[in-house]
Amino acid sequence: MAKTNGKSKGRRAKDLDFWGYRRENGRVGVRNHVVILPLDDLSNAACEAVANNIKGTLALPHAYGRLQFGEDLELHFRTLIGTGSSPNVAACVVIGIEPQWTARVVDGIKKTGKPVTGFAIEGTGDIGTIAAASRMAQEYVQWATEKQRERCAVDELWISTKCGESDTTSGLASCPTVGNLIDKLDPMGATTCFGETSELTGAEVVCASRAVDKKIQEKFLGTWRAYNAMIERHKTNDLRDSQPTKGNIAGGLTTIEEKAFGNLQKIGHKTKFIDVLKPAEEPKKGPGLYFMDSSSAAAECVTLQAAAGFVVHLFPTGQGNVIGNPIEPVIKLTANPKTAREMKEHIDLDVSGILRREMTMDEAGDALIDITIRTCNGRLTCAEALGHREFVLTKLYQSA
Repeated sequence: MAKTNGKSKGRRAKDLDFWGYRRENGRVGVRNHVVILPLDDLSNAACEAVANNIKGTLALPHAYGRLQFGEDLELHFRTLIGTGSSPNVAACVVIGIEPQWTARVVDGIKKTGKPVTGFAIEGTGDIGTIAAASRMAQEYVQWATEKQRERCAVDELWISTKCGESDTTSGLASCPTVGNLIDKLDPMGATTCFGETSELTGAEVVCASRAVDKKIQEKFLGTWRAYNAMIERHKTNDLRDSQPTKGNIAGGLTTIEEKAFGNLQKIGHKTKFIDVLKPAEEPKKGPGLYFMDSSSAAAECVTLQAAAGFVVHLFPTGQGNVIGNPIEPVIKLTANPKTAREMKEHIDLDVSGILRREMTMDEAGDALIDITIRTCNGRLTCAEALGHREFVLTKLYQSA
C-alpha cells in the first residue's frame, strides 16, 4: 500500500512525466492491451475462445447488441468504438454475428490508425471465425509486445473519477483527496472527468456554479433535469434501495443530498469544468475538467469514461467497492480505517490519516499523484491484480 512521507512535495509539471505508449493518433496510453471485442452478445463465445487460444489478449464479453435503435444504438456503437479506440488498446479484433454492424465498429476504430480487423460469424460459423480471428490476434499480440514505453508529459494524461459505496469518510477525506489532485493537475494541462448525474441531486445548483461559463452551466442543468425527469417517470414512490444505497446508509449517509455534496468534493475547490459530455463521448475542447452524463453504477460509469478515452481512473470508496475495468486501471483509495484494514487487498491508497490528523489534505493529494504516476508507469492496481474486469454497457431503453 502506498505511503506518504508526511511532506508536501510542491510538484511541478516536469516532475510528473510518466512512461506511456504513444499511439498512431498521438494519444498516450498506460496499458498495452490487445482486445477481442464482441459486437453483440451472440459473439461473446467466439471472442472468449480466441482469447483462450491466444495468450496476452483480452476478451470483453457483454450483454447487448441486438435490436437496439435510436440513441440507444448510437450509444452502443460509441461505447464499442471508443473501447477499441482507447489509447490503452494497442490493437483490436472485432467479432460480430453479421458483417455490416461489425464493419461499422471496425471503421470507427480504424480512424485512430491502430491495427483492427473484423470477422462476421454468419456464413462461416464459430469454428472458422475463431480460427481466422485467432491467427490475426496472434499477429497483433506479438506486434504489440514489441511496443516500447516513452517519456510523456502530464499534459498528455487523461484521468477519470467516480466514487462508490460512499460513507461519511468519503465526503470528508477520500473524495477531497481526488479534488486536491485535480486542482493541482488541472493547471498543468491534464484532462480530467467526473460524472454520476443522478448522484449530484441536491447539489446540482452548486455543481452548475462550477461550470466555466453560463452556457456550460445551462448545458449541465439541462442534462441533470433530463436525467431527473427520467427517474420521475419510472420510479415507484422514491429511490430508497437505490439512492442512497444500503451501503451508503450503513456508512452514515441518510439522504441523496448528503451523498451529492460528498461526491462533488472530487472536483476540488478551484477547477471549473469546461464542457458536458454525452455518455462515452470523447472530449474535444482540449485539456481541462469535463462532466459526463452517466449512471452512478460503478461498472457502467467507468466503462463509459474508458470508452471516452480516459486512461487511468481514481475511485474513492468508503464501505469498500471492489470495481475494476478491463482496459482502464482503477486506483482505489479510502479514508475509512476499517475498510483499509479489512479490505486491504482492494485498497491502493489509505488516506484515513486525514481523519486522525496525521496527514494533511495536501499530503494526501501528493500521495495520490504518486500512486497515479506509478500506475501509469506500469504498476498493477489492486483491481488488476485481483482480476476485476467489470465491463458493463449502458442501455437506455428496451430493445425493438
